[in-house]
This record gives sequence, C-alpha cells and structure tokens, in this order.
Amino acid sequence: MTNREDEILANIRQPITNTTTTTTTTDEFNNCQVIVTTTNINGDTHSDKTTTTSTTSAVADNNGGAGSDTTVGEFWSENPPSSASSGFSDDDSLAGSEGDPKTIEQIVQMVRERGRQGLFKEYGDIRGRAPDGTFDHARMKNNLSKNRYTDVLCYDHSRVILSSKSCSVDDKSDNNDGSDYINANFVDGYKQKNAYISTQGPLPKTSHDFWRMIWEQQCLLIVMTTRVMERGRIKCGQYWEPLEDSVCQFGDYQVRTFSVDSNDDYTVASLQLRNVKTDEVRSVSHWQFTSWPDYGVPSTAMAMLNFLQKVRVKQAEMVQSLGDTWNGHPRGPPIVVHCSAGIGRTGTFITLDICISRLEDVGTADIRGTVEKIRGQRANSIQMPDQYVFCHLALIEYALSRGMLQSADLTGFDDPEDESE
Repeated sequence: MTNREDEILANIRQPITNTTTTTTTTDEFNNCQVIVTTTNINGDTHSDKTTTTSTTSAVADNNGGAGSDTTVGEFWSENPPSSASSGFSDDDSLAGSEGDPKTIEQIVQMVRERGRQGLFKEYGDIRGRAPDGTFDHARMKNNLSKNRYTDVLCYDHSRVILSSKSCSVDDKSDNNDGSDYINANFVDGYKQKNAYISTQGPLPKTSHDFWRMIWEQQCLLIVMTTRVMERGRIKCGQYWEPLEDSVCQFGDYQVRTFSVDSNDDYTVASLQLRNVKTDEVRSVSHWQFTSWPDYGVPSTAMAMLNFLQKVRVKQAEMVQSLGDTWNGHPRGPPIVVHCSAGIGRTGTFITLDICISRLEDVGTADIRGTVEKIRGQRANSIQMPDQYVFCHLALIEYALSRGMLQSADLTGFDDPEDESE
C-alpha cells in the first residue's frame, strides 16, 4: 500500500487482549465524577498517539496550551458542557435519524465489504452531484479578488455576511469597498445550527475582513489545519503574530499574541482581539494543527482526534467564562475552521467532529450523509477521496480508543476490486 491510511489499518488490525482497571476521580470542570479506565494491551499500557486502544485516563491539560488547570479526559467522556447546558437541542440541525445512520459495528462491516475502492466510488458519486446553490456574490467584480482560488467559491445561501457599517473609514486599502463579502460559509453541526464557519485561509487583503467576521460573530476559537507555507507555496496569510508579546493590526482590529504553546502535533496561541474604534477587547484562542502532511492525509488519526478533543474542551471552557453574557447555543458561537481553500482539511475536521458527537450521543453515525450536508453549505467540502476514506478509518480508530469496539477486522480493505462482479 502506498497511502498513508496503511498505518491506520495496521493499528486497527492488531489483535487485542486487554485487562482493565478502573478508578474514580472528581472532574471539577464538569462538576461530576469521572470513571478513569486504563487498558493494558498485550501486557503493555499504551498511551502513544498511534495506538487504537482504549485509554481514557483523565490528565491535566498541561500540554494543550489552553492556560487552564482543568482536568479532562483524553477523549470524550461526555459531550462538553457549557455555562448554559450540558445537552443538545433536538430542534437544531443534523439531529435526527435522517440519512442512513449506522452503529460503529455496521460501519466497520461496511468499510470492510466496500474496501478502499468502494469508498472511492462512493465519494465519486457525492462529488459528481451538481452544486446545491448559487455563487453570485462570489462572482461579483469587487469580490473576485477576495477568493483565494478561482474555483473555490462561496454559496450565497449560507455565506457569512459582513456588516458593511463596520468597515473602517480610515482603511485606504482596496478592500475597503463597503462589501459584505468574505469567502466563508456557515456549516451546521450535530444538533447545532451554524456550529462552524468554514472559510479559506485569509489573503493579505482579506485579513481585515477575517477579523471583522470573528468580531461580528463573537467567535472564540479558530482552528487552522494548514501551515502558512507548504511545499514552497503560500497557503495562508499571516493574519496573527506567531511570536509572544507581538502585535499586528488590520484595519480597526488589533491582534496581540500573549502566549504560544507548541506541541508535537499542534500549536496554540492565546490572542487578544481589540476593536480600536470602541477599545473593547476579547480573547480568541488559535489552534493550528501542524501534523497534516504536505501530501495525502495523516498516517494516524490519533493526533487529529486528540487535537479535536482539546479544541472542544477549550471552546467549552471559553463559553463557560462568558457566563450570563452568552445566551446563545450551549456549545457557543461558531468555531472558525480553515485550511487554505477551506474545503479539504476543513471539511475533514468538521465531518469527524459531527460524526464523533453523534456517535457519543446516540451510538450511530452517518459519514456519507454528514459529508453531503456539509457540501450543501460549503461547496466541495471533502476535496479528495483519501480524505473521505480517512474519515471512515478515523471514526473506527476513535471507537477502538474509546472501548466502543474491542477489535475491527478490515482484512482485504486494500484488495483490488473484482471486476467480474
């Protein structure tokens, strides 16, 4: 096999024999008791990022860059709480039994039966569908140069509309044209409407609009799944300062970097966003995943799964800190997610977050249905067939790590398809 998913498959196929010990601790953040389970696999307790075994011991988030002493599980013990509620609203999007939900055992069976080539074909069917909307605003003369890529445009029906009154009168750049356009779309989450803003990596001329969007939508957290430069090409503008105690300004918005915590797979920057017209300041947490390879998909899902969990915990912590000043959805304002184009890695991250939330809540997931719904709000999300396959393998790896599965036999997953059928 030449694809990076072979390492994930190697993890999944390992025979598993385990003994489990259980202790109980107090999680002050969630105000509840936590069952701490440590699984000994084949005589060895696993905790490295490539294992697919169930290790859910509570650890202090000292490496997460969140600036908190909160004790949290390495993976979801429950859906993250907030100051408003620890539950979901059944009235919100992606909540019901629409589509084709499957248990994790059924997903394993489906993946084994279809194999890689079968999932590639399934993705081809999804990709072959015509767009679910129009792109009129993205194609307007004044907005064309605000699109990083000419073939990655923004749906009209789900686009984030900037408030034109927030344009800086002192901004003499070409971007100060009174436009309400930014290449960004709202995307619904699991039982949460507009849970995400899926967007492109800001261009130098759109960085001001990016921070306008953050301010107007009251966003608390940014997920970045690309580097500024990859393979010698600029993938995203430097819209924040990567060094501590540094300041940059874009129009009416000053961005100060207070702290930077670098880890093997991600970097977290604590930012202060200041509106220079009103002198109001807000905190924004910037999470950059740095382990995505220049080509293909990550060799193991565990780094991404850990990253995703820490993002969720940090979002919940920041929502909680707002107290009564936040009266929106219990999970808080939209999480801004971007890569370069805002469709490939961005779509992969959002798909996994939705599917994991649903799996934890009701025990089923619908990967294809989730991808189709996301693509209906952010065109072309999940850009490559390998990303579609990765979502399936990552969800299985997550289930193994959480003890939802004892094993997952995917023998024959990479066998060539029988052309006689």
